[in-house]
Amino acid sequence: MSLLSKFFNFILLISNKYKIDESHGIRHSMEVLQFASEIINSELLFNPQLKEQEKVIYASALLHDMCDKKYMDEKEGIKEIQAFLNDKLSTEEIDVTSTIISTMSYSKVKKNGFPKNLGDYELAYHIVREADLLSAYDFERCIIYNIHKLSGDFDGAFIDAKNLFENRVFKHNDDNLFITDYSKQISLNLHANALTKINNWSKLQMRI
Repeated sequence: MSLLSKFFNFILLISNKYKIDESHGIRHSMEVLQFASEIINSELLFNPQLKEQEKVIYASALLHDMCDKKYMDEKEGIKEIQAFLNDKLSTEEIDVTSTIISTMSYSKVKKNGFPKNLGDYELAYHIVREADLLSAYDFERCIIYNIHKLSGDFDGAFIDAKNLFENRVFKHNDDNLFITDYSKQISLNLHANALTKINNWSKLQMRI
């Protein structure tokens, strides 16, 4: 079994164990991994150290929601992640991965700011954090999370998702949450696409 297969197998196991819905499960992990890879490619020329840090970045991107406090006790989730990574990353890499995934969420950044103890892994942290923020522009993903939360109430889920985008997601750039040129640029495209999606769903609600 390839290393990537082992990661996805673990994500499936944890998602089933803690009833993590598809908004934070394997598809989301895939999307964040893809964004992280694209940001690395855009930064690699001027930050060659990222090549040696790819395992940490990819592990953090894939596993960041496998300790999400919305679904489980965060500390217990991190322990399970560390146990899974024990034979796959070095002790230092596991420690850095744990720090990244436990400090990268929107709410923690807004409350505490960026962590100060990442040293050479500071950019790696921002790559994973930004990849997750970019995935947050997926309006359907937000609706899906709220549908699960509200036991199938689409109307309520749509309202909650729209409010979250207006009060949070659409302010990511104004809040200076992106530091890489790639994320600053693509977030504008994702912003425009999300506005179109919201408008389309509003029209569908009136038709159905």
